[in-house]
Amino acid sequence: MAEGNHPAYRLIISCYVIVLLLPLLGTLLYSLSDHWSTGLIPDQLTLKWYFKLLSDPRFVIAIGHSLLVCSGTLILMILTVLPASFVVFAYYPSLKPVMNLLVLLPFSVPPVVSSVGLLELFSEEPLLLTGTPWLLSGAYFTLALPFMYRAIANNLDALDLQGLMDAARLLGAGPFRLFVTVILPNLKTGILVSVFLCFSLLFGEFVFANILVGSQFETIQVYLFNMRFFSGHFSSAIVMSYFLILMVLTLLASKWGKV
Repeated sequence: MAEGNHPAYRLIISCYVIVLLLPLLGTLLYSLSDHWSTGLIPDQLTLKWYFKLLSDPRFVIAIGHSLLVCSGTLILMILTVLPASFVVFAYYPSLKPVMNLLVLLPFSVPPVVSSVGLLELFSEEPLLLTGTPWLLSGAYFTLALPFMYRAIANNLDALDLQGLMDAARLLGAGPFRLFVTVILPNLKTGILVSVFLCFSLLFGEFVFANILVGSQFETIQVYLFNMRFFSGHFSSAIVMSYFLILMVLTLLASKWGKV
């Protein structure tokens, strides 16, 4: 019997999957129930909470806000972090320890403390950004920076970067063409991992969104918080919709990664 097919391994994996899926299954059943007073299954199944959710303009707007601020932040990060990482690894490798330290600085300050400082700094002219997605996007940038940099840095570490650069130069490629046609295709996995990891993190972020913008720019997590007293079934429907969006994006990212 192959080592990977050992019954003990299958049992461990099965238990792990069950532990992960049980809370999700419970949330799904609760979102599909009208009453669940006793027993292991709901008394009556219904889709009314999903119909209520999809007919609520605030939910659609909140999803749009979350997608907008997360996508905008990730585009900005790719345009800045990716070239900076390449420059450090290719031309200034002695700066790697400095970069490793710098990207960890956001973890040294709790989000609540950071939010208070940002509110104090950007609440007056000429930098009046409180309550705007611009301020939230800036906070998200610092929050996701360590995850994106580490994913790209790990990919760069796995490459024979100097060998690729020397081969490209011998073939007459300039710095820009070298980066676009040689380096970027080899960083596809790192970019994909970093983008999906950061998107999942930012799409579910609540502290910065609630303190910096709140209901002025309601994201999906703020919407969930504001609707928490409406109905537990309704809140479960929001959570499942949030999970479905992430699952669809995961499948799309997986297919894109195989291209």
